[in-house]
Amino acid sequence: MNERPFFLTDAELRTLTGWSMKSKQAQWLKAQAIPFRVNATGHPVVTRSTIEGREQQPLRRAWEPSLAGA
Repeated sequence: MNERPFFLTDAELRTLTGWSMKSKQAQWLKAQAIPFRVNATGHPVVTRSTIEGREQQPLRRAWEPSLAGA
């Protein structure tokens, strides 16, 4: 089975945004209200499901202690 990657490729991100500079890509994505994260190299990362309109898995929240009994 030939599955596509979970994240858009660099080429797909260039096609989507019209920019090859990572800062311009992030700027464009933000202006279009497309959710993305920035990876360790400073490149914006977009999940394929965001663009294809599939339902995304919610991000897990970090554990927080309960202060109810404190």
